[in-house]
Amino acid sequence: MPLIQVTLRAGRSPEQLRALISALTDAAVEAIGAPKPTVRVVLHEVPATHWAAGDVTLAERMSSDA
Repeated sequence: MPLIQVTLRAGRSPEQLRALISALTDAAVEAIGAPKPTVRVVLHEVPATHWAAGDVTLAERMSSDA
């Protein structure tokens, strides 16, 4: 039973998240021959204020790019 976990910044539409789940499931089926019903996908959405690199949050980085 493959388990695919993805962490991404919050803010994508439900349709985008659903498309990601489908694409990841299909990739596992194709790449390793996993039976589709056994593929698990977990999406962890993190607020931009809770994700940082180099002591700069994504929210800070996005506001400085504007």
